[in-house]
Amino acid sequence: MKTRIGILGIGGVGGYFGGLLAKAYLNSDTIEIIFIARGETQNAIAQNGLKITTDTTESIVFPKLVSNNPAEIGALDVLICATKTYDIENSLASIKDCINSETMILPLYNGVDAKERIKTLFPENTILQACVYIVSMIEAPGVIKKFGTYENLFFGSTTVPISRLEVLQSIFTDAKIESYFVENIEETVWEKFIFISALASATSYLNENIGGILNNSRNKELYNSLLNEISNVALAKGLKLPNDIVVQTITKLEKTPQNNTSSMHRDLLAGKTTEVKSLTEYVVAEGLKYGIPTPNYQIILKKLTSI
Repeated sequence: MKTRIGILGIGGVGGYFGGLLAKAYLNSDTIEIIFIARGETQNAIAQNGLKITTDTTESIVFPKLVSNNPAEIGALDVLICATKTYDIENSLASIKDCINSETMILPLYNGVDAKERIKTLFPENTILQACVYIVSMIEAPGVIKKFGTYENLFFGSTTVPISRLEVLQSIFTDAKIESYFVENIEETVWEKFIFISALASATSYLNENIGGILNNSRNKELYNSLLNEISNVALAKGLKLPNDIVVQTITKLEKTPQNNTSSMHRDLLAGKTTEVKSLTEYVVAEGLKYGIPTPNYQIILKKLTSI
């Protein structure tokens, strides 16, 4: 029996990592990669494959199947979810017939509430926690552009046997995905969330890219204040984060290409729905819940929800 892995959301994250999996297992007798896509993306990949470009390379990959029809897709052993956070419920509902009680779900979202939201929909399933560090985006339907050197995937679970995680790790490693399963996965996910939440909120509010944040003293001061606010929320929730989490996060940002920006900022500029609920409003709500002041997050939330 083949291990059937579905990739839900062929965007910057799902497209890149899904592309590496599709390339590695195109002719495999044991692993089958299915892209779950619709519309222009589905048509483009079906006709021409998925094109992935980096700063130095270009490749075209073909999954075993690209479809949005549950009857055609069939039951999945592993489902990797990489849509936008605002589409979690609708996207999973559309393929619920592909998910049985044995399907393991790996969410690769920007927010930190995905596991509990998915658990509400599929209470019997194994749902991992995960986060990725990558700068990538959709250049056109069926075309993914990845920038810089970041492409790390961290995943784990406090309940799943290590043997199951090792099997998934092996699948990723053989596909040349730089991945790690970690014991303190919730803290790892929150470290990423602190990075992306503050960046998404700041770039969208200021209408600036990363360089515009780092190289302007007032903008950097606002960014620092966001890091402190969200870190305080995380500590109030009982998470054991590094004492220098703010410094570590700034260092990560300094290693990111300065002409890039957050995906939420890009969506805002394009007039698309944004992930403000998961990346900004969630922090405000948790701050209120735990009695932690988040004044700058609240200012940003008020502006972004009025646009």
